[in-house]
Amino acid sequence: MLSDVFNLNGEKIGNVELSDYIFGIEPNMSVVHDYVVSYLANQRRGTKSALTRAEVSGGGIKPWRQKGTGHARQGSTRAPQWRHGGIVFAPKPRDYSQVLNKKVKRLAVRSIFSCKSLSKNLIILEDFSMDSYNTKTISKMLKCFDAKKSSLILAKPDEFILKSSSNIKELAVMSAESLNSYDIFRHEKLFIFSGALEKINEIFGSEPKKKVVA
Repeated sequence: MLSDVFNLNGEKIGNVELSDYIFGIEPNMSVVHDYVVSYLANQRRGTKSALTRAEVSGGGIKPWRQKGTGHARQGSTRAPQWRHGGIVFAPKPRDYSQVLNKKVKRLAVRSIFSCKSLSKNLIILEDFSMDSYNTKTISKMLKCFDAKKSSLILAKPDEFILKSSSNIKELAVMSAESLNSYDIFRHEKLFIFSGALEKINEIFGSEPKKKVVA
């Protein structure tokens, strides 16, 4: 499939051939959902913790006798209804991580790319580099395409582009070798440098080879 190539001023300067295997499949939204849920679950630290009634201090003696006081019967001041008592079903540190099959992850990424292509939110940019920190250049480029929430994929890490984009709200910048597919999915526009397409084709253009066990 053919796609237009634009410069930083939003002007069309040519065409480029995109892989139908990556940018032209029917998106599998069920797989994308699994990928997003897995990604968000893997971001959780799972470190929250609280004390149960067996772990809080104090309360070793019955507060008052069972009958004759007019109060409700109590067995320990460590019970949940008491101030400083234990927590019912207290949260404990746990691992929230989820594991997805490698083929499922790759299908999810290709589905996300295809979604952007089908919705006309995929924009191929000519390669450019910066020799200084200049946020205005990146901001002007986004305005030319009326882009607000956007992702930008570079051919390789560029310190000047990364630092110049760091204070632009809702702009995620990444290299082709370290894609964050969740950011690509949640942002409306996807900008890809033409030089990054080769790396994307190399990574996602074919299924990974199976390891042969001798």
